[in-house]
Amino acid sequence: MTATLTARWVVLDIEGTLTATSYVHVTLYDYARPRLGPWIDEHLDDPEVVDAVARIKELGGLPTDASTVDVVGVLHGWMDADQKIAPLKTLQGLIWQRGYADGDLTTEFFGDVTPALRSWHESGLRLAVFSSGSVAGQVASFSRTTDGDVTGLFEKHFDTVNAGPKREAPSYRAIASALEAEPGDVVFFSDVPAELDGAAADGWQTVGLARDGEPFGDADFGTHRTIRTFDEIKVVPL
Repeated sequence: MTATLTARWVVLDIEGTLTATSYVHVTLYDYARPRLGPWIDEHLDDPEVVDAVARIKELGGLPTDASTVDVVGVLHGWMDADQKIAPLKTLQGLIWQRGYADGDLTTEFFGDVTPALRSWHESGLRLAVFSSGSVAGQVASFSRTTDGDVTGLFEKHFDTVNAGPKREAPSYRAIASALEAEPGDVVFFSDVPAELDGAAADGWQTVGLARDGEPFGDADFGTHRTIRTFDEIKVVPL
């Protein structure tokens, strides 16, 4: 039986929710990894890159005159540990942005994703994203997908820089404020139970994606409504 929710906003996670985790951890990570050093060296006059490198040195315990090789060593360590650290995400996002623009990368959505996104958008629901990946990376990834450019379906993008950590309630409070929405009028879809806990703590509606073969496919989602595909739920506008 298909469940029905009412909302004004649908906010979506990406990794494990819209795309396979392996697409991020294998395809995107492998694309960014060898390009981190060259990107830093080629953009020494870019304030965003300069700020990211300074933060990496600070967080990585490196001296201010550390080499690019040392900085990249810290970044690779964070990637190996799947650390969601803002300056890493910033650099990855810039590299991926170029990769999508050059046609090197194409986002692969799960088959049920685009039909659901288009249906929600056409019904009058407003769509947003909250991902650990940078806003620049999010927009780039939606610009070139297996289903074409879907950037026009989304009105807002949030990451750990402009919203905060994904597992903490204040981040969701900040997003609801930015959306000018009551928390109960927002539904959040994610494959990570702890992220859903954070959203629920601020009064959001929550739905867990327990997709077969994904890292959280067999996780305990507790009291959160849980589905395996978007075909199992209907969201209608208030």
